[in-house]
Amino acid sequence: SVMNVAALCYKVPHSLTVEAKSSSSRLLMVYQCPGVHQWPHTEKLPKQSLSVICWKQRQKSDRSGNEERFSSKKSYRSVKKEVLPQNVDLPPVLPKKKKKPYPIPITEIQRMARADKKLAQMGIEKALEPPKNGILVPELIPVAHEVLNAWEGLIRGLAQLLHVIPVYACSECSEVHVAETGHQIQNCRGSSSNKRQGLHLWVKGSINDVIIPTESYHLYDPFGRRIKHETRFDYDRIPAIVELCIQAGADVPGYPSRRRTKPIRMIGKKIIDRGGYLEDPTPKPRDSSALLSYDTHGALLRFPPPPPSDLSRVAQETMNEYETVAKGVRRLMTKYSVKACGYCPEVHVGPWGHNAKLCGEFKHQWRDGKHGWQDATIDELFPPNYVWHARDPGGPPMRTALKRFYGKAPAVVEVCQQAGAVVPKRYEPMMRLDVVLPDSEEARLVA
Repeated sequence: SVMNVAALCYKVPHSLTVEAKSSSSRLLMVYQCPGVHQWPHTEKLPKQSLSVICWKQRQKSDRSGNEERFSSKKSYRSVKKEVLPQNVDLPPVLPKKKKKPYPIPITEIQRMARADKKLAQMGIEKALEPPKNGILVPELIPVAHEVLNAWEGLIRGLAQLLHVIPVYACSECSEVHVAETGHQIQNCRGSSSNKRQGLHLWVKGSINDVIIPTESYHLYDPFGRRIKHETRFDYDRIPAIVELCIQAGADVPGYPSRRRTKPIRMIGKKIIDRGGYLEDPTPKPRDSSALLSYDTHGALLRFPPPPPSDLSRVAQETMNEYETVAKGVRRLMTKYSVKACGYCPEVHVGPWGHNAKLCGEFKHQWRDGKHGWQDATIDELFPPNYVWHARDPGGPPMRTALKRFYGKAPAVVEVCQQAGAVVPKRYEPMMRLDVVLPDSEEARLVA
């Protein structure tokens, strides 16, 4: 197209000015003066010889507008942010014969290690900020109490809902389904799944099938002595979320934690001042009744079913508690260290992992049963436990032929949704609510 303007051209390959085949994320306009110059230039060109080649094709109605509408990066990005994903992919299933991916790129881990080693060789003390130096973060103490209260409310509400909402679990694998009957999707990976052609063996589920119990060792001083394999029975196992809240400033009777007033000092990986070793002041055995409200064991027996008139209210409160726990744990993990094994589901709350030789996953013989510790993600500390979303819980069971048309949701969200709660919008793309389920015969015709 011919434009009656003066052009400012950048030095780009001549092939790009002839055919705009490159791909980029921004609007690119290349100016060319055919028959006069071989390369684009910065001189004023005659309007008869000036041509514009744009690889981003726009609609004809948009081209008639102001030129600043297309060249402005701010307006282009603002339009792009408003577009929400209609559907998202289902969570991938990680292979068991391979280590989990690092949350932080390995190149970044190596860069930080080289920087720490360089400071240690120079004898310079590492600069540590709370809570890396053992001191609490004041603004996260209310968050720890909020998460602890929400965790208690989540267990209470979910135990009440499970008296009404049926949950089924496979006795051969970790599959869970929330509906009147189990589904017929042939994706069982149990020991005898070949004999059943991948069909599941459904049994009645419990609260531990909805909330996966993740436990961790309770430490009075996370920066003290590391747990050895021989001394692992000297420490209690409590829910990992409760241990994270205790180390972040929450107080649970019977499970104290050391509150430092002076920071620890480190050079490289060596602690030069930790304030001495202190033993756990709580005598053995501990009173486990203080932790009863934060444990899922026996929760269905402690809480009765809700009245039918209060079912939707309890479901909505449980959904809100679930969101509070997820949001609070994500915020706490930005400051406090949580480690996870790269091979098994073991989680440890603290600056470094323990030395108990309890890993039995891929190539554990090479590691003498020790865990391969790495930074944990929120899905490892607070697993979402995705299940198939049943649009009609009382209808016909799901089938393998329509598997790609079904969506998924966290088990807690699915239970609360069937009880009458409003699902947050961030779960809707994965639930695929806008996908129409075809018949089995129509599914074969879909590309």
